[in-house]
Formats: sequence, C-alpha cells, structure tokens
Amino acid sequence: MANIKDVAKLSGLSVGTVSRVLNNRGYISQATRNKVENAMKQLNYVPNELAKSIFRQYTKIIGIIVPFITHPYFGKIVESLESYASTEGYKILLCNSYFDRSKEIECFHMLESNKVDGIILASRNQDLSGVINNRLPLITIDRILGDDIPCVSSDNYHGGILATQLLLKKGCKKIAYISGSPALHLMANLRGNAFLDPCRKNGVTPIVVATDEKQFSSMSYYAEIRQLFKEHPDLDGIFASSDIIAAQVIQIAAELGKKIPESLKVVGYDDTQIARLTVPEITTIQQPIEQISKYTLKLLINEIHGEIIPMRTVLPVKLVERQST
Repeated sequence: MANIKDVAKLSGLSVGTVSRVLNNRGYISQATRNKVENAMKQLNYVPNELAKSIFRQYTKIIGIIVPFITHPYFGKIVESLESYASTEGYKILLCNSYFDRSKEIECFHMLESNKVDGIILASRNQDLSGVINNRLPLITIDRILGDDIPCVSSDNYHGGILATQLLLKKGCKKIAYISGSPALHLMANLRGNAFLDPCRKNGVTPIVVATDEKQFSSMSYYAEIRQLFKEHPDLDGIFASSDIIAAQVIQIAAELGKKIPESLKVVGYDDTQIARLTVPEITTIQQPIEQISKYTLKLLINEIHGEIIPMRTVLPVKLVERQST
C-alpha cells in the first residue's frame, strides 16, 4: 500500500510539501498541487484521515526570529507581536540570530523541533536555501525571500520620498543619505532609491553613505558620521535610515558646533522612542510598527489554518515633524 513517502518520491517533492498540499496549509502553487494529485492518482493513494487529524493539531505557539531584541525597532516589533499573539491565544518562542547564518539555521531547527505552528522571520540573512522547507507557515517582515513566501512591510519608497522632499522644501542644497547595508535585499533599500530621485529632479547632487551589518549590530555609526562631516563640512541636510543614526548625527553635530535646525536639518526613520529623547527631538518617518505586527500575526494565523493569504502587503508611513528640521 502506497504511503506519503511514495507520493513525495513520485512527485519529486518533499514529504513536507506533500503534507501541506494534503492539509491545505499555507501557500501552494497550482503546479505543485497538480504534481501531488497526479502522483496520488497513479499510486491510488488515499490520505489517512486519522493521520491528517493528528497532523492538524496545533500547539498555539508561534516562533519569531529577529537579529537582536535590543535594537529599538525589533524590540518594538517583538513587544507588539507578543501582545497581539496573547489576545489570539498564542504564545511566542523568540530567537535572536545575531546576524549569524548558522545561528539562524539553528533557530529554524529549534522552532521546528518545538512544533511551533508557524514562524515570523524579521532577521536579515539572505542565504537560507535548504533551510526553508515549506513544512511550516512562514511570513517575513521587510524582507523578500522568494515569490512563494509572504512578506509584510511598510511603504519604504514613499517614506524616502517624504523625508527627502521635506529637506528640499526646507531649502537644503547639500544633502546626504546614511543607509543600511545595500548588500542585503531588504525592502528598506527602497528608501535610498527614493532619496536619489527627488535630489536629481531638483538639481541636488545626492551623497550616499552606506553602512554594513557591523555598524547595525553595534548600533554605532560615529566613525562614518564623522568622516561624512570631514569630507562635506558644508552639509545642510541629512536623511538617516534609522532614528539611531539620526540621534548620533545630532550628537556629533553638537560636538562640531553645528546648530540644528539652523545650519543642519536631520530626518530619521522608524519613529522609535529615541526620536523623542534627543535635543532637539527628531523629525522622522513613522513606521506603523503596531499595524505591521498585528497584520503579520493575523496573516500567519490565517495561513496556519489553511487560508490563502497575499504574498505582498505594504502598509502606509507618515512624516512626523519635530525640532530637527
């Protein structure tokens, strides 16, 4: 008598993928469904309903992977996810990957062994081939892993437009953008694209300073900011890709005797608590962190229960003007 392993072998798919088709869990392409159905017909395979009912048992636990929870943005994401999960009767199992691919793989295996119902991935390693096996529902935040993996993000391009247009409107003639790591395929990279377009349209030569994961992990951008001021002492506008960077710009500007906003205007990104703790307070682009968390959790729960969910969700951002501009 044929079993699920025989179906997987004949269809050329993993046992996990066949299980997802049989139980209608998560996103499955029509081509994949056809392969499984054809193999079942050839083998005269009928799914065992008892096995299916066992497979459908839920632990009410959701796994979350972030780079590290001490970062203000990811800390807020986790806080919001845990709050919304609790209201839906779920608990969370949290993993910090620390930008280490081996650690991230370890997180995946640990979450799977603990039989979580699904995973929310907000970490940043790109090479995860061979790790994501489609056995568990998975949703990413601000990160594209593939056409068949759902992603929730905010409108990074529009956020970049809002920040750059504000600096231009305020009369800035020499503007720099301090970005994250362009090597990573993150939705946040769209902020940089949005910075370039208005600058060029207004005849302003854009200056871009790219940082990397080392700076992100340490949350220290002082060396890059000091070098930027050294090379361009006449800068009058800076768009920082996070409030952490913007806060450090304000600190170094004060050390150099630059007055904000009189001689230098600064716009951050995220609208985390740090934006309200600096002097002056930071004008920033507010990411809808609570909405991102709530919607991501809602989609994951829907996917866990076999519903078809959208592959891409983009939520709106807004400009919050404070004293730094």
